[in-house]
Amino acid sequence: MQCNVGRTEKIIRIVAGAALILAGVMYGSWWGAVGLIPLVTGLVGWCPAYKALGLNTCGTEKS
Repeated sequence: MQCNVGRTEKIIRIVAGAALILAGVMYGSWWGAVGLIPLVTGLVGWCPAYKALGLNTCGTEKS
């Protein structure tokens, strides 16, 4: 799997995923499980939807 998620986007995905999971736990909703998707894609740096759409934000950011 080649990186297709940029650094800034990884951080946003991890924070958003953790927030969704936390909200799901706090409100007792299984919808918190949806937070696993952005959390995992942020942690591994690869998004299957981006692959299917031919998108790549990895390496497009300035250091």
